[in-house]
Amino acid sequence: MPARVYLPEGRRPDGVLVWAHGGSWQRGSAAEWHDATAALATRSGWTVISVDYRLAPRHRHPSAVQDVLTALTWAHGEAAGSPLAVGGDSAGGTLAAGAALAARDRRLPLAAQVLAYPPFDPGCGSPSYHRSPSAFPQAAALRRAWRAWRGDGVTAVHDADGTRLYATPWEAPTLAGVAPAVLAVGRDDPVHDDVEAYARRLREDGVPVRLLRPPGAVHGDVLRPDRPLLHQLAGALRRIAPSDQRKDSR
Repeated sequence: MPARVYLPEGRRPDGVLVWAHGGSWQRGSAAEWHDATAALATRSGWTVISVDYRLAPRHRHPSAVQDVLTALTWAHGEAAGSPLAVGGDSAGGTLAAGAALAARDRRLPLAAQVLAYPPFDPGCGSPSYHRSPSAFPQAAALRRAWRAWRGDGVTAVHDADGTRLYATPWEAPTLAGVAPAVLAVGRDDPVHDDVEAYARRLREDGVPVRLLRPPGAVHGDVLRPDRPLLHQLAGALRRIAPSDQRKDSR
């Protein structure tokens, strides 16, 4: 599985972050996200592993989640005791959240899940999806993307070892024990309500959450390294100390 590894310049990395790019599960690549992931490594002091996961519709769920998990398993061996986190933007954030749940169930210790404006509701039914007729992504297009990647979502999907692989955290009966979350979303982003609901569910299940609301942030801001969102994500990573990495995933 192809991946790009970005090291912070002139210093020993403080941790390892496995990153899944956006693109509605059907587009995008580690090469297209080069500037963003390179900037995130430089600003955070973490190694960033940008994953070229398999894309829909040729490869449907759970292929992309399995690819992120493959990278996480490899990174766990390379991290040598440093904090390990998973993250992503937009559809990649959805994949990262699914990988964090699988990591919990496999007892793979994660220090954080770092998610920028991830969509979680395949029906795109919350009010934020319908506030603006010009905001990206539009609900109708995102519902089509969900179907292209997830299908009807009726059948539960398991990996070869029996681990349930979730297409969205909404499918999980509980979020208890999953890695602490750093979430970022703009006020006018159509997925705003999904992210706010995920933050509430995490807190209700006893999971620490840091919710970032960068001023003026829009969907896709990770690809604009000059914008506040990427700076705030990097700052959140800098605050994760090696002692924050949990020894288990209760």
